[in-house]
Amino acid sequence: MDIDSETNNPIFGRIAVWALTSQGKQVGETLLQQVPQARLFISFRLAAHSPEAAGSVSDPLSDTYIVPARTKSNVFHRLSDAVAARFHSYDCHVFLFSTGIAVRTIAPLLVSKQTDPAVVVIDDTGQHAISLVSGHLGHANLYARQIARLLGATPVITTATDVNHLPSVDLLADGQNLFIETPGAIKTINMAFLENRKIGVHDPLNRITPLIPGQWIDNVSTGLPRVVCDWQTTRVSRETLVLRPRVLVVGIGCNRHTPFDTIFEFYTTVLADAGISPHSVCTLATSDIKKDEPGILALSESLNIPIQFYDNPQLSSVTSIQNPSKMVEKHIGVYSVCEAAAILASNNGTLVLPKQKNPDVTLAVALTANDSMS
Repeated sequence: MDIDSETNNPIFGRIAVWALTSQGKQVGETLLQQVPQARLFISFRLAAHSPEAAGSVSDPLSDTYIVPARTKSNVFHRLSDAVAARFHSYDCHVFLFSTGIAVRTIAPLLVSKQTDPAVVVIDDTGQHAISLVSGHLGHANLYARQIARLLGATPVITTATDVNHLPSVDLLADGQNLFIETPGAIKTINMAFLENRKIGVHDPLNRITPLIPGQWIDNVSTGLPRVVCDWQTTRVSRETLVLRPRVLVVGIGCNRHTPFDTIFEFYTTVLADAGISPHSVCTLATSDIKKDEPGILALSESLNIPIQFYDNPQLSSVTSIQNPSKMVEKHIGVYSVCEAAAILASNNGTLVLPKQKNPDVTLAVALTANDSMS
């Protein structure tokens, strides 16, 4: 999608708008009229001179007060405390004050460009919308353009690839839902784009290659900056940008009441030994009799990976089982749990790791069907 069409889309996500002055508050209220999901935070000193402050109540989060819901605004005593309490609870923070105040406020809160929310700074009169932090992965550049359009302001974008109208590899990866395993290498690839230098690309599933202009790709020469986009792990240099497509399903089974630690250790060990990146796993799958299995549910929660359950007729419908088990059939009524569940959840994809087992756990891995055909 091009920049203009993205800019004209409705603003998405959770938006926090922060104001310190009456003019800033007016700009914030104008923005709130057009962005229903936004919340306005105003200083207690500013609110004290407003009829909205009447009837305000304490908020247990930080040193903050909430005025009546109809105003859609929160009132805070200390800006730094209030922002810190909510920094990672919002997708974008819009600061209606100077960039200096904004920088000093968020500096202690920044962790990583992969996880930090977007920060956009707007001057007191709403003339400029500055993308300050997380311009690409946090979408601050997009937020700045969208907010500028709504307010009639000028968007201020300073990321080099954007101002030079060049692709940014982190945005390309984000658009393809690729996990960025080595974010420190983003700057190496983007700098190559800026300097019109070639890069090497290893991309067996063709996820990132079509998005990079062909004249920049050289898979013959050595010593070039490289992008590796693959679910299989290989040894690469520290400067290589490693991207992981989320294309694998792990089918799993276990004895009743197998501890989480046992399941987790087996899961991580098997994937590592097989050269499979855990960042490429998009789904777990198992039998529906495991819907109340604490260890498997805990695995799904700890990895933040959804789990799918299948009943016996569904598991029995899979005819490409490599390792049927008479023991499983005796106790559950099907020949396979982990392999069958992996194949089902991958939409009849390819089994790339057949059943692995220890005394308590079984595990198999399948590549999703569309990617199996790539």
